[in-house]
Amino acid sequence: MSDVIQLLPDSVANQIAAGEVIQRPASVVKELVENAIDAQATEIQIIIKDAGRTLIQVIDNGKGMSETDARLSFERHATSKIRSAQDLFSLHTMGFRGEALASIAAIAQVELRTRRADDEIGTSILISGSKVEAQEYVACPVGANFMVKNIFFNVPARRKFLKSNQVEFGYILAEFERMALINTDIAFRLVHNDVELYNLTPCTFRQRITSLFGKNLNPHLLAVDVQTSLVSITGYVGHPESARKRNAWQYFFVNGRYMRHPYFYKAVVSNYEQLLPAGEMPHFFLHIQVEPATIDVNIHPTKTEIKFENEQPIWQILSSAVKEALGKSNAVPSIDFDTEGAPEIPILHNNQEVHAPKVSFSPDYNPFRPASAGNGVGKRPSYDWTQLYKDFQADKTPSSVPDDGDVTIPSRINRPAPDGEAAGSEAKTSDAIQLSLPANDARQPVSTGAEYLQIKGRYILTSAKSGLMIIDQHRAHIRILFERYMAHIKEKKGVSQRLLFPEMIQLSPAQGANLLSVQDDFELLGFDISDMGGGSYAINAVPAGIDGLDIPTLIDKMLETASQRGGDVSVDIHEAVSLTLAESAAIPYGQVLSAPEMEQLVGDLFALSVPNYTPDGKPVISVVSDDELTKRFR
Repeated sequence: MSDVIQLLPDSVANQIAAGEVIQRPASVVKELVENAIDAQATEIQIIIKDAGRTLIQVIDNGKGMSETDARLSFERHATSKIRSAQDLFSLHTMGFRGEALASIAAIAQVELRTRRADDEIGTSILISGSKVEAQEYVACPVGANFMVKNIFFNVPARRKFLKSNQVEFGYILAEFERMALINTDIAFRLVHNDVELYNLTPCTFRQRITSLFGKNLNPHLLAVDVQTSLVSITGYVGHPESARKRNAWQYFFVNGRYMRHPYFYKAVVSNYEQLLPAGEMPHFFLHIQVEPATIDVNIHPTKTEIKFENEQPIWQILSSAVKEALGKSNAVPSIDFDTEGAPEIPILHNNQEVHAPKVSFSPDYNPFRPASAGNGVGKRPSYDWTQLYKDFQADKTPSSVPDDGDVTIPSRINRPAPDGEAAGSEAKTSDAIQLSLPANDARQPVSTGAEYLQIKGRYILTSAKSGLMIIDQHRAHIRILFERYMAHIKEKKGVSQRLLFPEMIQLSPAQGANLLSVQDDFELLGFDISDMGGGSYAINAVPAGIDGLDIPTLIDKMLETASQRGGDVSVDIHEAVSLTLAESAAIPYGQVLSAPEMEQLVGDLFALSVPNYTPDGKPVISVVSDDELTKRFR
């Protein structure tokens, strides 16, 4: 019987390694830029086409490579940063495994042009699917120029499961922001489909934050600076006013490397628990500097998870540093002892005798013993409680709720006439029935119509064939508006409302790129947004019917939703944008509706083909059956 175990060919082994290291085009950008940083480059250019599917080009002015190094760099576990296993415990560089270039060359067509400063001529290498197709001398500038084309061309299953260009480019932007944020001494330039998105020059950490995420964030940054023998923590945390419900900018860096660390994340956000509403998240940009020997970065293929030797003391130092930053900025509420009416604290002088306060009381007082005729022991003080209700009835307005808590509700229900009276005589004298409610419920906002009852400013009640129907007014309006906006996009007839004074908004380059990709969808909804240059945009028109909304916040939310939910077809973009707009423009909870408004809302809802659920699957209608109602009154 022959042997069945054999060594895999290098090309197959590289493809398997690529499954761990190269997950999407953003992984290629990350690995190539980290190599450029390790090569001591001061200028890095990133050129992307079709979100990396067609081309990923990274150009740097680093040290470059010789002819031999250029060829060896594409072999597995080939690295210039590790000489022995002991070097793994003292890492000062980004890439060290030596798997990145071999993995990239296994699943793409790669061309490298590189030259050292001491060489007169450079080297060009062309590799396709781990096979070297050509190697020759070329004239090129000092540094390295990597061109990665047709990613996953030989792994069709991996290429098929890539997301849309918009989503994949969002991942590239996220990796770019992580690397550009901490390497402030390097100039970065990012170009996507021949459009320059970023052109960053060397600057301070605070300037780099505002260059990436917008100048509006600058006044909300609170400095953090702690230096100890164990750890050094520098950076910024966001003021509570700048917190967001989702997609907050949260970055941890350790020795210049981006990381995710849930334990340290808790140390930061725990200081915001009493400062932020539930569901909101703060911004933070924190750089932790420790001895390389006290951390282990070799526990994850992408090196984003790091183990610390001294996690607990670092957690305490980090939490104290964030708390101090919030305290210095008066973000934490403080007790004001100078307020009017505060008790005066007496001053104690030297040699002043201090006496305990004396309290006088009657030891014979018994509140449960009736007062005797001869003395007043046990007698309670008398109050005239009737004075509290003096003129109470006179002050009541006709529109106030009765004392007994009854609420008059018009009804079309035909009631039987009392004994001894003709049928219908009572209906002529009164067309109302009395619904007795508890006194506390009677004073809740209640709006009634001939067929509908609104309670708590949230639900609409009406009769149904099978029982009592309860409709959530906010979700019902979301369903109605969503269908309306989708129809506008499909029929290309969005109704716009021109603004008398155009509203200006400031967008980051990443948001500007997202807006450019979905601008046609925005126009079909009724938006008219023009680019004024420098990241400024003018909102000239908005969809009709969204009066009173915060337009800049709405635009920001719609751009985030579109970038997250962008699918392989444009319909997904349309649904994401329409849903966000519908959720913002829908009737809020607590708004009291008149009878015609409730009738219109319910009529529009049941005119839809799918009235029971919102577009994201939340129930709109609930029916309490006749049997259940009967059981409740047994």
